[in-house]
Amino acid sequence: MGARLKPIRLKRFPDGESLLTIRPPTAKDVVVIESLDHPDEKLIQLVFAADALRRAGAESLTLVAPYLAYMRQDRVFHPGEPLSQQVVGAMLAQTFDRVVTIEPHLHRTKSIQAVVPSRLMSRALTATPVIARWIRKLADDTVIVGPDEESQPWIAELGRLTGLPTAVGTKRRSGDRSVRVDLPDLGQHSCAVIVDDVASSGATIAATARVLKRKGMRHVAALVVHAIFAPGALTLVRRAGVGTIVSCDTVQHRTNRVRVAPIIAGALNEHEHARS
Repeated sequence: MGARLKPIRLKRFPDGESLLTIRPPTAKDVVVIESLDHPDEKLIQLVFAADALRRAGAESLTLVAPYLAYMRQDRVFHPGEPLSQQVVGAMLAQTFDRVVTIEPHLHRTKSIQAVVPSRLMSRALTATPVIARWIRKLADDTVIVGPDEESQPWIAELGRLTGLPTAVGTKRRSGDRSVRVDLPDLGQHSCAVIVDDVASSGATIAATARVLKRKGMRHVAALVVHAIFAPGALTLVRRAGVGTIVSCDTVQHRTNRVRVAPIIAGALNEHEHARS
């Protein structure tokens, strides 16, 4: 974007409290970048940073959160649970003028603006252009596989962008790490790439990979947007037969191969041009 980068200094006290210090911004419009994996501590730090920036003269605050946590808890699944998606969305809407994120888990929610009702229009960006660029490097007989019906829209878009065939499975989950995936007939293909938005336990990718191997796939790759990967998840995925594991860099992880900065910069520049 050609913008100046100013780091926010963080000090942690022995009692666990945080103190954030900013350098006063030279512009009235400020962008704060923080991916919200492991979010509980980061959320309170973001509130402090926003307060410091407002007091220093910032008139507009945009949060760029490439990964936005708590979006999957979009309803009360069992009595006694909070509606975490709305709680976090309201907190961010009160703190920032808008939120920009990538592929949030909004399968039962209409839009990111419905989650974060911000003063300026919040945006949920898609990673499909940069994912498609990586998939084009694979063999011509590759099929793009989505593990469940929720992935159908953007698996179809990846098929359109790459010209490769696609297949979408059905998923049944009986626990955090207990998943069953069924896939349709895949035709005469020897390679498959599983594409999913979030990988945490790795159970969904592993279950999909096992089915693909049983169907005779010679090589199975997996590409995820948000590489949360809990301890043991990568081992689980590799043992299921996934030879290549790649992720977008929305969350720092050793599997990062796909850069999303161009998508974010493009969206922010569009916003600035629209306002000017």
